[in-house]
Amino acid sequence: MTMANDQSNKDERAAAKSKELEDWLPVTSSRNAKWWSSAFHNVTAMVGAGVLGLPYAMSELGWGPGVTIMILSWIITLYTLWQMVEMHEMVPGKRLDRYHQLGQEAFGEKLGLWIVVPQQLMVEVGVNIVYMVTGGKSLKKFVDTVWPNNQPIRTTYFIMMFGAVQFVLSNCPSMNSIALVSLAAAVMSLSYSTIAWVASLHKGVQPDVKYTSRASTTTGSVFQFLSALGDVAFAYAGHNVVLEIQAGIPSTPEKPSKKPMWTGVVIAYIVVALCYFPVSMVGYWVFGNSVEDNILLSLEKPAWLVAIANLAVVIHVIGSYQVYAQPVFDMMEAFLVLKMNFKPSGLLRFVTRFSYVALTMFLGMTFPFFGGLLGFFGGFAFAPTTYFLPCIMWLAICKPKRFSLSWFTNWICIILGVLLMVLAPIGALRGLILEAKDFQYYS
Repeated sequence: MTMANDQSNKDERAAAKSKELEDWLPVTSSRNAKWWSSAFHNVTAMVGAGVLGLPYAMSELGWGPGVTIMILSWIITLYTLWQMVEMHEMVPGKRLDRYHQLGQEAFGEKLGLWIVVPQQLMVEVGVNIVYMVTGGKSLKKFVDTVWPNNQPIRTTYFIMMFGAVQFVLSNCPSMNSIALVSLAAAVMSLSYSTIAWVASLHKGVQPDVKYTSRASTTTGSVFQFLSALGDVAFAYAGHNVVLEIQAGIPSTPEKPSKKPMWTGVVIAYIVVALCYFPVSMVGYWVFGNSVEDNILLSLEKPAWLVAIANLAVVIHVIGSYQVYAQPVFDMMEAFLVLKMNFKPSGLLRFVTRFSYVALTMFLGMTFPFFGGLLGFFGGFAFAPTTYFLPCIMWLAICKPKRFSLSWFTNWICIILGVLLMVLAPIGALRGLILEAKDFQYYS
């Protein structure tokens, strides 16, 4: 009897400790979000700086394959996102608040961590490094456009300015506490996307426009095609934070969190379509194969509009950086408390987050090749977490009947996703090697 009581007391203490930690960690500390916060967190996570590279990706894919891949990606990723929202509370009496918890449910306690955590970290840390670079470059473009006669300042210093803002914002304790930052970011993503395609349309089709391949050789064309697949995959990266966004929504058996979450996701995907399709197609139609890897660089005039668009990009990536950083903070803080036996405290949180922002800033300043990084990360890590890992988890957890519609749909997504994961990094790696040849550090 005493042993049973001891075990019961132990379990109670463990449960209390676990609840205390959950109430402190950024993903689960606040559960008062509504459908609209799901909408703008998803827009902020999804409509990233990747949208500005889509006309360039179209120029590497060509009209037919480009339009097909854009539409297919939109449909597949909306389907896999729906699966993740459904699986959040598929286990009775349990909320799978983090991507890796869903992985553990599907693949087992240890294997689930090993499958999901490295890929999720690669995506989130990769996005944060790329956004450091994007934020710095867009800030530089804004300053150079507004004050063209000033002494030019190195991009490195602008990345440091962007990093300084992140040092401040990283002290926000939870996903819900950055809701207003995320709202501003979502509005800005719609703004700069609209500016990009409306300004391109206003400029009109260029007199010497060509829609042939960018590369002069067949080999070059093939590698560019593969790299472009990675750019498109990068543009649909919101799945890596979707469960963490849903974790902030309250849930009861009568009112599960999936209903408000799905409302937010659908609105976010309508915004994604309004941003992605016009930017990619109008940008390519106007500039053809001479379009830059960031459409705003192709638009030199009117200067004030280009300046506003670049400032909108800066504000957007400030918010987007935070949406991707919060789950990383959550993992780091949980690891330090559970495995390293640190006490959950404000000091631990400050040191952890300061170190992370400093690391991403340093890596951004060291490797600022924007286009190549997108393609490489896009294929390598975004394809699994976005296109096919949710499908494998769905097959493992829901076990749909063999040869049913659900079974076929998931297997088609898995095959397409695996192809994307294998092919995209090959093209991107070649692009990175070519860019790195004549690159100077901290220029």
